Amino acid sequence: MTYLEIEGTNNLSGEVSISGAKNAALPLITLSILAKNELEISNIPCVADIKTLFLLLENLGASYSFENNFAKICTKNLKHTKATYDIVRKMRASILVLGPLLSRFGQCEVSLPGGCAIGQRPIDLHLLALEKMGANINIKQGYVMASGKLKGAEIIFDKITVTGSENIIMAAALAKGKTRLLNVAKEPEVVQICEVLANAGLDIKGIGSDELEIHGTNGELLEIKPFKVIPDRIEAGTYLCAGGITNSKITVTNTNPTHLSAVLAKFETMGFGIETKENKISILPAKEIKPVEILTSEYPGFPTDMQAQFMALALRANGTSIIDERLFENRFMHVSELLRMGADIKLNGHIATINGGKELNAADVMATDLRASSALILAALAAKGVSKVHRIYHLDRGYENLEEKFKNLGAKITRLKERA
Repeated sequence: MTYLEIEGTNNLSGEVSISGAKNAALPLITLSILAKNELEISNIPCVADIKTLFLLLENLGASYSFENNFAKICTKNLKHTKATYDIVRKMRASILVLGPLLSRFGQCEVSLPGGCAIGQRPIDLHLLALEKMGANINIKQGYVMASGKLKGAEIIFDKITVTGSENIIMAAALAKGKTRLLNVAKEPEVVQICEVLANAGLDIKGIGSDELEIHGTNGELLEIKPFKVIPDRIEAGTYLCAGGITNSKITVTNTNPTHLSAVLAKFETMGFGIETKENKISILPAKEIKPVEILTSEYPGFPTDMQAQFMALALRANGTSIIDERLFENRFMHVSELLRMGADIKLNGHIATINGGKELNAADVMATDLRASSALILAALAAKGVSKVHRIYHLDRGYENLEEKFKNLGAKITRLKERA
């Protein structure tokens, strides 16, 4: 076990190169199950969740190499269709093998998923959609037992689900006939899956909209061409928040500004300058950091994965900010840790009221989930003294070279071993 020691600072500066998006790379890696060729993927972040998924594929019989953010994956010799609990419990995204395994083999067993404790994230929408496509679904001893040859169907998601959309898009790729999906998630990560499948020759219409039409191949595997994972919009937003909370100019490179439109608009509302180029975003210091109101929602709205970071930033604002978290019921667990640093935050159900302008002081704090971890780092950068952020294994699930990138900006941050 390790922790981060962070000294508060008044200024950061420089550029950060953004890694590939973990949340895009995970489903894109599972696309290999649908491929008849060796899949080549570049710009994959080297983080714990990616390594977990590779281990899962290896257990299913796949072979792979992964070096310098480039992977080759071969699933020609897949011989197992059971995704076991000991791997799936570590990462909720493991459920993404359900759709492609069932579509390719006609049967599979996938353990019910684990992951961050940010709230209930049931997979009932995944299962209802697969049943509509002709699958027989049973839950036994903590496993989803699925069987049946999938056929095209019309599926309306009762609520927007990112992993549900991804799972069913992949399932529909090899199904027999036409599948029509309504109320599909429009996140850039979902769009890239569709683009990669279309580039492989799959007949898929409506990419980027909330309605997709997919003509399946009736079991024929796809020739998937090499591709590059899109940049991580949440990582980019996190480093821009580091610029905001220290009121410094920071530039993130290798990013896509259009993926961050809702986030950039909130920075501007708070008084920060924003400059964008084709693949760069700079945040400029504010004369006065103003309070903000945020309502989390599905893309293209304000992402729930940036809520914790903006809560930390709101602590520096001159006034009262409101954050309304509509997607996950347990996503304010970082509040109790921020209070230890002197924050003034009141909770009322899914609404947080942040009274900014109070001095933050260093403290020992504990990360509760991936994005909460980054919020605590941001608060530590703005706090007086040296803070210690514990349980940072959450961070290692989603941020590549985090200490190195912060150090390059001038932050004093060190990873140390916990005492036994």
